[in-house]
Amino acid sequence: MSYAASKFSAGAANVRLVNPLIGNTGPEPNFAGGMIPSVAPPFGMTRWVAQTHQNWVSKLPYNYSDSKVIHGFVGTHQPAIWMGESGLVGVVPGQSPEPEGKINALFEERGLQKKADTESFGVSLYEVELDAGNDSGSIGVQMTATSRVSHLRFTFKTASTWHPYISIQASRPSQLFHSAPTSSHFNISYPDGLVRIFSAEKQICGYNSEMQDWVIAPVSSVKAQGMGHGGFKGWFCARFDTAFDGFGVVQGTDQHEGLRTGFGAELSAYARFEYPSDDSEELVVNVRVATSFISMAQALVNLQNEIPDGTTFEETEKATRDAWEEKLGRIQVEGGSADNQTVLMTSVFHALQYPYETHEYGRYYSAYDDQVHDGDASYNGYSIWDTYRAEWGFLLLFAPERIPGMIQSMLQDYQEGGWLPMWKNIMETNIMIATHADSLISEAILKGFDSGFDLDLAWEAVWKDATVPPERDWEVRYEDREEGVEYEVRAGLSSSYALPDKGWVADDIHSESVSRTLGYAYDDYALALLAAHLNKSNDVTKLLHDRAMKAPWLIWNSEATSQDDYASEADQKRFEGMTNGFVQARNANETWADPTDGFTEGDKWAYSFDIVHDIPGLIERRGGNAAFVRSLNEHYDGGWDWFGNEPSHHIPYLYALAGRSDLTQQRVREVVGANFNATPYGLSGNEDCGQMSAWYIFGALGFYPVNPVSKEYVFGSPFFDRLTLHLPIPAHSNRASDSKFYDAETHSYRLTVEALGAPSTPYVEEIRVNGKIREEPFVRWEEIRRGGSIRFAMKTSHPSSAPDPDVLHEEL
Repeated sequence: MSYAASKFSAGAANVRLVNPLIGNTGPEPNFAGGMIPSVAPPFGMTRWVAQTHQNWVSKLPYNYSDSKVIHGFVGTHQPAIWMGESGLVGVVPGQSPEPEGKINALFEERGLQKKADTESFGVSLYEVELDAGNDSGSIGVQMTATSRVSHLRFTFKTASTWHPYISIQASRPSQLFHSAPTSSHFNISYPDGLVRIFSAEKQICGYNSEMQDWVIAPVSSVKAQGMGHGGFKGWFCARFDTAFDGFGVVQGTDQHEGLRTGFGAELSAYARFEYPSDDSEELVVNVRVATSFISMAQALVNLQNEIPDGTTFEETEKATRDAWEEKLGRIQVEGGSADNQTVLMTSVFHALQYPYETHEYGRYYSAYDDQVHDGDASYNGYSIWDTYRAEWGFLLLFAPERIPGMIQSMLQDYQEGGWLPMWKNIMETNIMIATHADSLISEAILKGFDSGFDLDLAWEAVWKDATVPPERDWEVRYEDREEGVEYEVRAGLSSSYALPDKGWVADDIHSESVSRTLGYAYDDYALALLAAHLNKSNDVTKLLHDRAMKAPWLIWNSEATSQDDYASEADQKRFEGMTNGFVQARNANETWADPTDGFTEGDKWAYSFDIVHDIPGLIERRGGNAAFVRSLNEHYDGGWDWFGNEPSHHIPYLYALAGRSDLTQQRVREVVGANFNATPYGLSGNEDCGQMSAWYIFGALGFYPVNPVSKEYVFGSPFFDRLTLHLPIPAHSNRASDSKFYDAETHSYRLTVEALGAPSTPYVEEIRVNGKIREEPFVRWEEIRRGGSIRFAMKTSHPSSAPDPDVLHEEL
């Protein structure tokens, strides 16, 4: 596949700034960042990475802190560390002392030591040299990939008495993760695999049925598997450029020389190679591995379309590098340290990997109904509970060409499975809570993305989320990763949340009740805005708006304090009386539940600030601006901020909405300093499909989408002297050249954020938006979507006196 060469002069330099290892190392699963340092183009379907571990839920295929031994190279579809693998394929080099010697196919026996200082990572190229063992030389490896096809080049540098081989792993033992309220555990399954060797074509093809997260999929989706297309399969075809000198199949510990086909568990196929006849002690073998979720034939179509025969390794690598240069080159950064520039560019690199493509040239496989469908857009890896906050907003600005297809993909999921996705990992997994696809679709349409998909179908899908409860809503608690249940969607909708005499999710009926109540309220708010935009009836708009504005305060306990949260008497005295009023779980009979119950990846502190659609109401209930600011200070100074989980991401920006922009500026800089750096330890929490990185990107720009569907971004403290973004022009943008900020040379909208001195001070004295002084603490979508200019006048010291604006607003 070829990509257009970048029109942006900064592309090559920005690509070099990226460090794919950021957020990869450390103790898994919660303190490593959860990023896979892979090669693939933006939104690539299959990412390729060296393998240091068998991967499953809570473990990645590569971890830098324990990476002395490489066990091969794998094409992964694992979207995040807390999600499972599907359809992994492995490529393993080795050599044997005899012509038909042992093939080390099993993970435990095939590892090779890295040679010191030979490993390097880039957006489009991975390189390493492996010690072949037994003083037999080394194997050089170079790896790149397009969206659906990898290209690996192996250079065997050994004595010609050794016999090189490359093994293609089809199936392996698979760890399945089971979670229950009282314990979690793994058990091993043995997915089937198929291999077929076509020696004349120098080709090995096959599949495996591994899909680790099927155990938490809705039961109707699991039942659909095998009822149409024959069940999920991760297909592959590996085509070599070197003739086979032998071949065979390994199953478990049994090796079958000369066998052309195999089926079952722990299955690999291999090809042997012969050194050149000129007594050379170097043999170079290229292999291109195409992947597909449809069929072997489709894998070959993908191969021909993306890396056809005759394509050199350098051409493949350049095509993928060009794709990244086109995106990364749209950002020009001035000022700040090299490390901070690396964090920024790596954040963009991370954010543009999700969700990833699963369409294959006019067709796609759906695990929801086990069918192959016609269609040009299908995506996977929707961690929507995380990404609706900032990642989606970043894509709306920076990858608008993808948005209609991503929405179309969600609508296809609705048509084939009955519901919009919550956390799609090949199929729905019921991970996390609320139906935030409602927010994604609403935000996109409100920001002008109303073509490329069926608008009526979109409304039908989100309205179902808001009004139709899950099956057995009164019976199933829907614990995290609960197995054997149907689509979770808005659990509690009929048992309590939508009842006129209640309005909250009852803690004695459903898990995570506080988080659900607030999540449903926000989604209702998003849909109320969408309903008004689409001219739905006043009754519909009012129903959604009233629920959104009522529900959070039904679980607000105005008498709750923070005193019992502290173990030490000193802290109790220090923070006594600072914060009054918290959200708290309620039972169906209206009694309060335990203050620690009812939360998803957070606690009463984070969620008491998570009423983003009614910040004025929140400030009022905390006692006004001054009291609200004190509660924010206690949140940070009392040690309650847990930035590694998403409910805390917007909190530093709330100061600005209570008249203390200076404290937003201060806290944002504290947060970024504590949670991001340019090392493999550079993310404090899991990346979660781009959300952590999107937070950093918006932070660097100096504004953040506290309430994503409001089309407003709250000002913070930009990180660099100047950032210039060349925003792609959406297909629906009419008369682009009429914009004052249209760049004809690059056919883009130019958005410039200037903040001279920002790297050395967080404080802002004045903000000008498109030349005019801005008194409000936010900038609007309409002011930046077609480019713009935001100029921050920075000051070197903290303001001597706090400002006293009371700038509050309503979006509906």
